[in-house]
Formats: sequence, structure tokens, C-alpha cells
Amino acid sequence: MLAATLVIALVIAAVQIFGAAVTGSLALLADAGHVLADSGGVGLALGATLLAARAASGRRTFGWARAEILAAAVNGLILIGMGGFIVVQGIRHLIEPGEVEAGGMAIFGVVGLVGNLIGVGLLYRARTASLNLRGAFLEVATDSASSVGVLVGALVIALTGFTRVDAIVSLLIGVVIVPRAVKLLREATNVLLEAAPSDVDLDAIRAHILEVEHVRDVHDLHVHTVTSGLPVLTAHVVVEAGCFGDGHAPQLLDRLQSALAGQFDVEHSTFQLEPVGHAEHEFAAHA
Repeated sequence: MLAATLVIALVIAAVQIFGAAVTGSLALLADAGHVLADSGGVGLALGATLLAARAASGRRTFGWARAEILAAAVNGLILIGMGGFIVVQGIRHLIEPGEVEAGGMAIFGVVGLVGNLIGVGLLYRARTASLNLRGAFLEVATDSASSVGVLVGALVIALTGFTRVDAIVSLLIGVVIVPRAVKLLREATNVLLEAAPSDVDLDAIRAHILEVEHVRDVHDLHVHTVTSGLPVLTAHVVVEAGCFGDGHAPQLLDRLQSALAGQFDVEHSTFQLEPVGHAEHEFAAHA
């Protein structure tokens, strides 16, 4: 489904770029840019599905999962440039409108709408199966709305001769592309910099760990994301000295990991259990 949707989206983008060159419609070019933006999202969803199936190795202990984030960063940079170009050209065409062939604009708009509706149909039933599929469905659905905007613009030009509507439609599409591209790049950069995920509250996690019986302190707490849906947590947990002598440490470790997986949805966690005073002779890099 994702592969077929991606192929359809790329064909639509190519057809609309050709249509923009033939008709002089900036709105068609903007719609093609919007389709390419969402093609990136569909491609990432497809890539994430394929890469998740590849086994980890001695050199790549998380497999190829991070490749999704690298692709997202590149995609974000390209889309920011494309969206900025569309906005600048839209403003220029708004000031000095050019000739737009409304009939051809409508024909290519219909091609885009039909293709996007096919994509919507392919993903409709599977849209609730995973977050990737849901995101891909929403992206194709917004492409359909953009195609409708192109058709409305073509109708206005055909009925009134008001060619500035082409620039207005392209500006609206460009304004949609740029914030999404910036958000995509920011999220990818945060993952590459191993920042804590935005939906993870480190203070709440720290407080939750401290509530576990026999835990005295927690430090060197880090949470980052390897790829979408794969948060990783590491922490040094100071426990009562008796836990090491009476064999209670394994049960304590189970409680810590199950607590995080259940309440904070962090299933990949690594804890170092240590006695009081151990932190005093750790390397300075620990904090």
C-alpha cells in the first residue's frame, strides 16, 4: 500500500510540474511541491517499515533504524528551500501576475486530485493499523485538499480572468509546506542531537524512580530517541546497600524496568544499580 501510494504521489508531482511549465500556473507548481513534501512522509513511513525488519549487527546495534531520521533531515532541508521558493514566487506573481491557461490548469488539477483520491482509497482501511500508516493517510488527504484548491483557482480564472488567484493559491500551499518542513527538520535534529523526546518528562521519570522502594537516589539520567517510536533510557540508580547482600537487586531491577515500560512507554532501559557513595569516584562525564 505504501509503495503504491508513493509511486502515485511521485507520478502526480511529475505531471503537475510539467503542467506548471505548460500552463504557467504557479499553483500547480506549489501543489507539486506539496505532493513532494507528503511523498517524503510516505517514503519515510515505507522506509521505517522496511528498515525495522533488518536485524541488528555487531557494528549497528540498533540496525538501520537511524536512517529514517537522516532521511527526514534531508527531506526537511529540501522542503524548506522548495517552500521558500514557492512563497517568494507567489508574492512576485501577486504583484506582477502572468498569463495562466485556466483549461490546462484544471486538467492537470483533476489529474492530481484523482491520483490523490486513489492514494486515499489505498490507505483508508489501513489508516488505524499504525502511526506510520495514519500519518501517510493524513498526508495524502491534505494533498487532495490542495488539488481542490488548484481546481477552484482554475475556475475563478476561467470565470473572471482574475489571474492573481493562482498566486494566492500557491501562497496558501507554500504557507502550509514551510512550517511542516521546519517542524520535520527540528524533530530530526533533536533526535540526531540525542535530545530528550518532547513527550518525555524527565522530572516525572526521576520522581517515579525515587518512589520505588529501596531507591535512595538517581543520577546520570538520559533519555533519547533512536528512531520514531524507540525511546532509550539509561540511569544510575543508588540503592540501599542491603539490596546487594540479600539478593534483592534483580527484583528491584525488574520493578524499575516494568514501571517505566508501563507508565512512560519506555521499553528499552538500562539501569546501573550502585551503592551509596559510588558516584563520588565516577568519571566527570557522568552527571
